[in-house]
Amino acid sequence: MEIIGFNFFAFAATDHGKILVALFVALLAAKLMAEAFERIRQPAVVGEIIAGIIIGPAVLNWVQPTDVLEALAEIGVIFLLFTVGLETRPGDIFKVGPTALVVAVIGVIVPFIAGWGLASLWPGYTWIEATFLGAAMVATSVGITARVLSGLGLISSEASQVILAAAVIDDVIGLLVLAVVSSLASGQVNYLHIALTAGLAVGFTLLTITLGARVVKRVKQPVRDLKIDHSLLIFALVLCFGLAAVASLIGIAGIVGAFLAGVALSESTDGTRLHQQSQALTEFLTPFFLITIGMKLDLKIFLSPQVILFAAIVIALAIVSKLVGCGIGAIRMGKRRAMQVGVGMIPRGEVGIVVAQIGLTMTGNSTLYGVVIAMAVITTLAAPPFIKMAFAGEEKSTEPTEYDSELQHDIG
Repeated sequence: MEIIGFNFFAFAATDHGKILVALFVALLAAKLMAEAFERIRQPAVVGEIIAGIIIGPAVLNWVQPTDVLEALAEIGVIFLLFTVGLETRPGDIFKVGPTALVVAVIGVIVPFIAGWGLASLWPGYTWIEATFLGAAMVATSVGITARVLSGLGLISSEASQVILAAAVIDDVIGLLVLAVVSSLASGQVNYLHIALTAGLAVGFTLLTITLGARVVKRVKQPVRDLKIDHSLLIFALVLCFGLAAVASLIGIAGIVGAFLAGVALSESTDGTRLHQQSQALTEFLTPFFLITIGMKLDLKIFLSPQVILFAAIVIALAIVSKLVGCGIGAIRMGKRRAMQVGVGMIPRGEVGIVVAQIGLTMTGNSTLYGVVIAMAVITTLAAPPFIKMAFAGEEKSTEPTEYDSELQHDIG
């Protein structure tokens, strides 16, 4: 198994050695760029994604996307959303639920029409390719937004709660849109399958939010009484991966299940070290998620002026359509909050990349695939500065909390 696409590190004699060198280079590059961007007062996530572009196939070709890095990236974003869920109370979700629903629905309709309309009018694209581009524009990657808001200490703000809730709803709607598009490509729409998937997704989400916290409260003390070390952390990890697996089996993103696991645990883990422990795991694994996004960008597609123009319009529409669509959905919160929600829903990230891969199989159009990948990466790069500007003046202290000495032993 060839892991590293460069000769400079060819001294690694075994595949295991190459894997370790790739992980070393990726983590080091991500953290160095994160530090550099923090020093110039820019979001660290932008630096970590750019690190992926630099060391990946697009520039230096030191490290290539592999199954190992993809797995770490998937685990990284799962931990990121789990940690965010720990800061989100079920009551907060229900409080912003109606607004989040409107944000998600309008934030799906406007981008879909924008993508479909552009490709329909652009010469050389078929109706199914136009429909696919519309579906790709629908995607939202809440992981990037959550990372930035968490760094600013604003994950519990009203706008942040709307973004998180809307992203969960957005994922379910996006799944249904993609299912319809895939069915159209095959020549037959399976309405029963789509309805069943929708029902399972909605039922799973509502059931976890409503009953999850109650179940966790009942089992918390028996879990803490276990003889194994870090019992509460182990229980939390099992719940996180369990709900992520259920979400994936239903057909929605695993990160939704991880987020819901965090929400279920949020009210029962105050005063424990679970938040610190999960944050430590997140800080280690999330850079692999961000750097893998950067590695996916293929600069070769920009060799054609026509492709450059098309990609530029797609990227502009991807940003504006989410900003306007989601902003309109949140307008009842006031213009400033609506703007915050709009920019928070801009990044497509790994969700857009997954949709692009499905679309490549569906259409066989490698140029359109490259454009969607570029859209996913560049919207992800553009979002953090916009988010920071939109929330300017609201940053809170993110210094770690000092736990009471009698709770310091509570590592489970």
